[in-house]
Amino acid sequence: MPINLYKEKGETPLECLERFRSSKPELASEKMTYAGRLDPLAEGVMIALVGEECKEKEKYLGLDKEYEVDVLMGIETDTYDILGKVTKIKKGETDENFEELLKIFVGKLVQSYPPFSSKTVGGKPLFALAKSGELDEVEIPTKEIEIYSIKLLEKYEISVGNFLAKISDDISRVKGDFRQKEIFELWQKTLTAQREKSVEPFQVIKILVSCSSGTYMRSLAYEIGKKVGTGALALNIIRTKVGKYEIK
Repeated sequence: MPINLYKEKGETPLECLERFRSSKPELASEKMTYAGRLDPLAEGVMIALVGEECKEKEKYLGLDKEYEVDVLMGIETDTYDILGKVTKIKKGETDENFEELLKIFVGKLVQSYPPFSSKTVGGKPLFALAKSGELDEVEIPTKEIEIYSIKLLEKYEISVGNFLAKISDDISRVKGDFRQKEIFELWQKTLTAQREKSVEPFQVIKILVSCSSGTYMRSLAYEIGKKVGTGALALNIIRTKVGKYEIK
C-alpha cells in the first residue's frame, strides 16, 4: 500500500523519504522511492512506495493533482518562485477581475517547463543549463497539460518588510546548492530599495488548482503574471491531493 507522506517546506523529496525511513527502523533495508517531485519550497502530499510497490511507480506518477498556490503579483524571477533572481519588478495596484482571468487557464494547454527544473535537453537538466548561462542556446521544452478547475480562494496584501522576512525564513529552510546566499542578498538589496521608495504592499491571490500530472504551479503563476501585465511568482505551493491521497 502506498504511503501518504507530507513533504515539508525546504526539504527535497529524497530528504523527506529519508526522514520517513529513519522513523521506521523496520524499513531500513527496504527499497524505497517516491512518486512525483515537489520543488524545495513546495510542501504537501508526497506518495512513497516501498519494496515491490516501487515497480508500480509509473502508475502513481500519472495521478491527477490538486494544489493551493499563493501567486504574488508584481515580481518575476528566473525560477518563477522566491528561490530565484529577480528579473522584473512592476509594482502597482491592479483592478484585474481574477475570477474571469483564471478561466483562461482551464482546459488543455501547452505549458513550458520552468527554466530551473529537472527536465533534460541534450542530456543536461534545464537547471544546469540555466546556471551555466547556456539556456539561451536551447529551446525550452513544452508539454500538454490539463487544468480541470481553478478557484480563487482569497486576495490579500503583503508588505515589503513581511515579504523579506518570509523570504529569509523560507530560504533558510532549504539545504543543498540552490544559490541561497546569493539569492537572499539580491532580495535584500532589491526589497530594501523598494521599501525606501515607500511603495505599496504586493498583491497576492490564493488559488485552488485541480490539474493533470506534470503541471507546474510555478509556470502557472508566471503565466498569470504575464496575462495581468505585472509579472508574478509562486509565493507558496501546497500540494493538497495526489489522486485519492489527501493531506492528513
